[in-house]
Amino acid sequence: MELTVYLAGQIHDDWRKKLKDKASQKNLPITFVGPMENHDRSDNIGEEILGKQPNAIIKDDVASQFNNLRTRVLMQKADVVIALFGESYKQWNSALDAGNAISLNKPLILVRPEELHHPLKEISERAQVTVTDVDQALEALAYIFATE
Repeated sequence: MELTVYLAGQIHDDWRKKLKDKASQKNLPITFVGPMENHDRSDNIGEEILGKQPNAIIKDDVASQFNNLRTRVLMQKADVVIALFGESYKQWNSALDAGNAISLNKPLILVRPEELHHPLKEISERAQVTVTDVDQALEALAYIFATE
């Protein structure tokens, strides 16, 4: 059995790479997918596909359409979603992705520091598992494959 795991959340650090590396070290049969990690490409994809847009608002709108398409397709194909809420960045995408996972009936592993317990309590109640760090999320995935 192999799992496809969608890694939702902020794209401003290397938490995805660290998680992928650790999963590889454990020889877990997991394929990871997620949002475009090249922030500039994510911001410019609308113009890359449709051409120059008349202003910044429309540029953002068309980029969002293509990023939402990517998210929807990859999340629908995922077996599990991990949504990371960190302390350093605004978490709008994480909240949206967690909500999408819930609405698609995808098992959700919510990663959030204890300081964010209160503002994320409703999402946490809908998640299958809530953990405080990425290593715990990886152990939750590893447990799926445990035989004893």
